Amino acid sequence: MNLLSPPERVDIVEVAPRDGFQSIREPLPTDEKIRCIQLLIEAGVTRMEIGSFVSPRAIPQMADTGALVTAFADRAAMRFSALVPNLRGAELALTQGIRELVFVVSVSESHNQANVRRSVAQSLEDLARIVELLAREGNACLRLDLGTSFDCPYEGSIAWHQVDDVLSQARALCGNLHLEVALCDTTGRATPYQVAEHFRQLVSRHQGPRLTWAFHGHDTYGMGVANALFAIHHGATTVDTACAGLGGCPFAPGATGNTATEDLVYALNGGQVYSGIDLSRLLAAADVIAALPGGQTASHLRLVPRDRVA
Repeated sequence: MNLLSPPERVDIVEVAPRDGFQSIREPLPTDEKIRCIQLLIEAGVTRMEIGSFVSPRAIPQMADTGALVTAFADRAAMRFSALVPNLRGAELALTQGIRELVFVVSVSESHNQANVRRSVAQSLEDLARIVELLAREGNACLRLDLGTSFDCPYEGSIAWHQVDDVLSQARALCGNLHLEVALCDTTGRATPYQVAEHFRQLVSRHQGPRLTWAFHGHDTYGMGVANALFAIHHGATTVDTACAGLGGCPFAPGATGNTATEDLVYALNGGQVYSGIDLSRLLAAADVIAALPGGQTASHLRLVPRDRVA
């Protein structure tokens, strides 16, 4: 694709209800979470990571994920996904009605230990069990989030061939299962050219009819939107963002908010790229989310006078 030729559309996965809410230390009332999710749906969001099925001891903020899924069980047009760190989490998600599982494994050994308290090899063993579970289910799909695909808070810069090694092992376990692979800039230290190089190398090695690509970024160094655009122009068809830029990985010291959904939508609108999201309604949702107690936000567009946002 010519770098200056925008795609016709980009899928945006709203991750504020998971990656955003989990960054807030004090538990938010479930009703307040439901209110935020409803506003995001009204803004046109159709894909959302609604939470994660993890131990409530590890991340108490995610203890009510099942209740959130139940609250929106009648939204047939929505694609809700949930992050699962292991087989037990996958089983819980499926029991609650989630049909899109997000399995996370870090490319960096040290970050995987900090994040899920197991080695990369052990995480891949769990991935194999989840693939078997999905094969029995028949009507569920899998997304693979490759954490620290560009940088690790403990090990530094990550080369594309390190990502290739973990991805190759994961794909061998997934067989004919359709897989969405997300390269995750966990710390926000990636640069646009690094993002482009990783996608260019990995897409050329792993392209196929059952594989699609996504990008998950943070705006720690102000590169969130630029990185997302470079990812889109080098193979990604889906981008994760969080309304108001809410978020920050608790297991990646120094990482701040996610790339703000409204910032990326504004950029895409400038290229007439379809996202299905109404910017004015999204900004109203961003105001509510930014007002949540204890939240860390990183939105630029929300701070611009509204009469200057076209």
